[in-house]
Amino acid sequence: MVINMLENGSPAPAFTVPNENGAEISLSDYAGKNVVLYFYPKDSTPGCTTEAIDFTGLKSEFEKCNTVVIGVSKDSQKRHQNFIAKNDLNIPLLSDEDGTLCEAYGVWVEKKNYGRTYMGIERSTFLIDGKGIIQQIWRKVRVKGHADAVLAAVQAL
Repeated sequence: MVINMLENGSPAPAFTVPNENGAEISLSDYAGKNVVLYFYPKDSTPGCTTEAIDFTGLKSEFEKCNTVVIGVSKDSQKRHQNFIAKNDLNIPLLSDEDGTLCEAYGVWVEKKNYGRTYMGIERSTFLIDGKGIIQQIWRKVRVKGHADAVLAAVQAL
């Protein structure tokens, strides 16, 4: 397996993946807008819930900066629908069940937890400009304060 190591200044990998309602979403749909593409391990877990609520709370601030926030995990569309309803989220969540998008962005990685090794999504965020170029990457994200840090980076563009 080759890990795709994207860097600031790299073209963002194109994608077309279904959202929580089954609509096909492509990066090209947002040409001319900044995109915050954040990958998280699993719906309805503590850190992932906090991160989604934090991004939802800042949605209008991101919109003022011509920026859309999109979450991605390998959860099913049904799980995403439940997660959105339960937490009153207002950002699209993409369902990357086959892992193609996670592989393209290099976030499907070997993880270790309590001595166990397994494959999973590394919590990561990519700030992509309106021309499809990655402006900033956050890997191994700590949730506390992350949405605010991403917003500050967007405002500095």
